[in-house]
Amino acid sequence: MDSDHLNIPDIHFEVSFSEVQAHYIQVKMSIGNLSQPYVDLKMPVWSPGSYLIREYAKNVERFRSTDINGNVIPFQKIAKNTWRIPSEALDRIEVIYSVYGFEVSVRTNFFDSDHAFIVPTATFLHIADYINIPSRIKIKLKDSWKKISTGLEEIEKDTFYAPNFDVLYDTPIEVGNQDIWKFQAAGVEHECAMVGGGSYDKQRLTEDITRIVEEETRIWGSNPNKRYVIITHNYQSGGGGLEHLNSTVLGASRNAYLNETSYKNYLSLVAHEYFHLWNVKRLRPKALGPFNYDAENYTTGLWIMEGFTSYYDNLIIKRCGFYDEKEYLALLANDFNIVLNRPGHAIQSAAASSFDTWIKYYRPDENSINSSISYYNKGAMLTAMLDIKIIAATEGKIKLDDIIREAYEEFYLKLDRGFEENEFRSLAERMAGTSLDDIFDAAHHDGELAYNDYFNLVGYEIVDINTNSNVLTLGITTNKVDGLISVTSVEKNSGAYDAGLNVRDELIAINNVRLDVKDREIEFLVQHAKEGEILHFLVSRDGMIREIPVQIRKNKKKSFEIKPLKERTFLQELLGKIWMA
Repeated sequence: MDSDHLNIPDIHFEVSFSEVQAHYIQVKMSIGNLSQPYVDLKMPVWSPGSYLIREYAKNVERFRSTDINGNVIPFQKIAKNTWRIPSEALDRIEVIYSVYGFEVSVRTNFFDSDHAFIVPTATFLHIADYINIPSRIKIKLKDSWKKISTGLEEIEKDTFYAPNFDVLYDTPIEVGNQDIWKFQAAGVEHECAMVGGGSYDKQRLTEDITRIVEEETRIWGSNPNKRYVIITHNYQSGGGGLEHLNSTVLGASRNAYLNETSYKNYLSLVAHEYFHLWNVKRLRPKALGPFNYDAENYTTGLWIMEGFTSYYDNLIIKRCGFYDEKEYLALLANDFNIVLNRPGHAIQSAAASSFDTWIKYYRPDENSINSSISYYNKGAMLTAMLDIKIIAATEGKIKLDDIIREAYEEFYLKLDRGFEENEFRSLAERMAGTSLDDIFDAAHHDGELAYNDYFNLVGYEIVDINTNSNVLTLGITTNKVDGLISVTSVEKNSGAYDAGLNVRDELIAINNVRLDVKDREIEFLVQHAKEGEILHFLVSRDGMIREIPVQIRKNKKKSFEIKPLKERTFLQELLGKIWMA
């Protein structure tokens, strides 16, 4: 029901931490102004931006419901994520439940004695059909905790307001003693909240993030927020990020800030998630909002959303002066290496990867390299070609920056809705003055474009420096644990694949010589063999011993470089400068 319904339930949440050391928080949900015979309370099964059914309700425990006087109201669980509570003749009910959280990621709850990272989709219940109503959230701080970081509006001390559940579900909350500082960038207040310590330099981070924010705001034309929160969880080893309407959550390593390469990687992550402030959270396919929190929300458009963003993140870092041209081109070439060295690129298109993300991308297995690709990397490859083609077709008057800014203004600011892919294509073609069918069609097919037909337009070329390589391979990866060597992946069309070597096979001996887990005998034998030679593997498969002959073949792995053409026309050089600008 819409929020203009006459009888809008009044919802208050209270979060407390009496068992946080055991990874539990307690949630009290008070619901007033009731007018229906029963209330169905639901918890989302997934989080926007992380396309996997995560079954958050599995972590809800000790659920109970009462009236305002504390009298128990019997409830019935009618679905995996739905609790039905009788409410006839009641003006207000209270629901109390505990939530367990001990999974380290940017999209799952994590609670311990040091801090609580609250993912709202995994924590708060909503009334079925009442997404568009407001709520208030009171955080009852543990005695030793002093700080709360969230993009929600604070209306009283430690009490926050969400105008609807779409906003609440898209606004994470960090509670504890995180290191917080604030700064202005592009006319917007920014808050950095660092959790878990770290070797960061506040002044340097402030200056560098400001450059990123201002460059991205320039691209899009305006910044939709008055305030933005960057929550970074620093671990011994960590990574990843998740975008939100006016905040982001990042994972990093505590000492990453001391190394120039890892520091720039962190800045690139900031650039990626901040770019989503526009691309995904506002400019989006129709399937990506409003959301169905009970089931998958399918779209083939993630190659645009994540692909465009993956193309721009490193490009923005270059524009800000953190990467030089050579460094940037190496990062772009890496997208080609990642995709084209996976046999799955011949099977799955970027659009199919997007649509099947619910069952493939977030559920990788030992055969994923043979059956799938990432819409992030493949999308970035296609986006580079799109940008180049637009620049060439307009003689440098327009680039992809202009297309996405116009799309943002058209679909979000004017129409306030998501787009269909053909609408986005039509807008881009109108502005570019040329057909873009080649690139958009390539996103939906498993073949590859003639990439140099595009790179050459701006005076560059992509080359495989492994073309004449004589490196040999078996086509497997292995793992050494507890004195055993086991196969972890088998690449399609390799000697091992055709011979039937399997993942989880224990490798015991080669050519009647026992393998030593401490040595690199497999690599040595392959390096000193001849193409076509057969190695006889003695393996244990589920406790059964067998011999498998495996042919050594030429390694077909590619290693791409993108570099300027040796001879460039005046126009190629001009367009190349525009592309790199």
